[in-house]
Amino acid sequence: MSSLTLLFLIAALGLVAWVVARTRARRFRRVARQRFSSLPQHHGWYVALCTVVPALAFLLIWYLISPALVTDAVLATPRAATLPPAGYDRASILSEAREIAAGRPYGAFTPLASALAPAYAAAQARFDTIGTAIALLLAFAGGAWSFLRVRPGFSARTRNERLVMALLLAASLVAIATTVGIVLSLLVESARFFRVVPIGDFLLGTRWSPSVIDPRDPGATLGAVPLFWGTFFIGAVIAMAVAVPLGLMSAIYLTQYATPRARRWIKPLLEVLAGVPTVVYGYFAALTVAPAVRSAGAALGIASASSESALAAGLVMGIMIIPFVSSMADDSLAAVPAAMRDGSFAMGATSAETIKRVLVPAALPGVIGGVLLAVSRAVGETMIVVMAASGIATLTLNPFASTTTVTKQIVDLLTGEAAFTSAKTLAAFALGLTLFVVTLLLNVVALIVVRRYREAYE
Repeated sequence: MSSLTLLFLIAALGLVAWVVARTRARRFRRVARQRFSSLPQHHGWYVALCTVVPALAFLLIWYLISPALVTDAVLATPRAATLPPAGYDRASILSEAREIAAGRPYGAFTPLASALAPAYAAAQARFDTIGTAIALLLAFAGGAWSFLRVRPGFSARTRNERLVMALLLAASLVAIATTVGIVLSLLVESARFFRVVPIGDFLLGTRWSPSVIDPRDPGATLGAVPLFWGTFFIGAVIAMAVAVPLGLMSAIYLTQYATPRARRWIKPLLEVLAGVPTVVYGYFAALTVAPAVRSAGAALGIASASSESALAAGLVMGIMIIPFVSSMADDSLAAVPAAMRDGSFAMGATSAETIKRVLVPAALPGVIGGVLLAVSRAVGETMIVVMAASGIATLTLNPFASTTTVTKQIVDLLTGEAAFTSAKTLAAFALGLTLFVVTLLLNVVALIVVRRYREAYE
């Protein structure tokens, strides 16, 4: 039975349970003369939820654990004895066999994958049958147990509210569980990396060349300082030099000078930049901005001007995050009490003086919070630097020179053919953990600044 068919069957059982329980509750109301605490539909929803929720919860858990059970069953077959030891080749053969068994034969590169496909199909069918049987059994058991509780004195409404509250709590914990899972995966793999490469060599080393790792001293070529500098140079220096002035000036114009009609048109057009896919910015940076930057560098007599320069990636990244700075600055300026502006005008200050000496200083905490959020967005940007920046890690202050970032190197390390247990591949997790910590700290600081600002004027 397919997964979609099983879901429809469970939903149909829930509908039947709702109708039957509602009918039973109505019959009790006609016969009994006591006061009821729940309506017939409350009883119907209680029985329907008890029928559907346990079955769906089991299917979710079964969907997560059944692939491992199927693989263990295949590895227990005699044909699996000829598999290579644990590693990339073993995982590749098992993946090919799984695809063939699922009816997606894109081509097996090894005869052993074709030989293991029948075992995969048989194991998958067996565990699918087991999962279907248990899910249906849970649906019937939950429906029968809850149906027997439908009686005049049963408070189905309270039970429904508690069950729905538990479901809402579980939904709210999904984001927390996802974050915990991400952090744990980064910590585990980073710990494996730091067992091979000393953390001091990684954080303080100035040479990054993962393609020529020395097995005797892998930390000598895995120093991440050039990556951190490139990320800071592109995302926090060049991009902010573009986004902060343009974003702040656009916010000042929209809040202080633009007519209501102009604001209705300009603000949505400005915020459209935030909805443009980053891959489009990457194409724009690689095909338009990078050649223009190289030509400008050559015209200025800079012989080292590259088409994969930090300036090209930083300029486009700055354009991308203008809406983040502008929106936060707009909200901050609009939240400044009108009495402060009116008092400045009453003392004879001009509009420019009021903006420079009253409004901007009063809105500065909110503006700084928006800038910090924009920096964290720029530091974690991937597509622009993948398509416009270089893969060469350098420590340079020349914006026309080639440089790279942490996100660019993570992509390069995880898309190669190196073994998953090698220091080269594990370095991607160490870089990811470092980037996660930096962006988390930036977000925390930004939220603290914004919260203090809001408390000042609310």
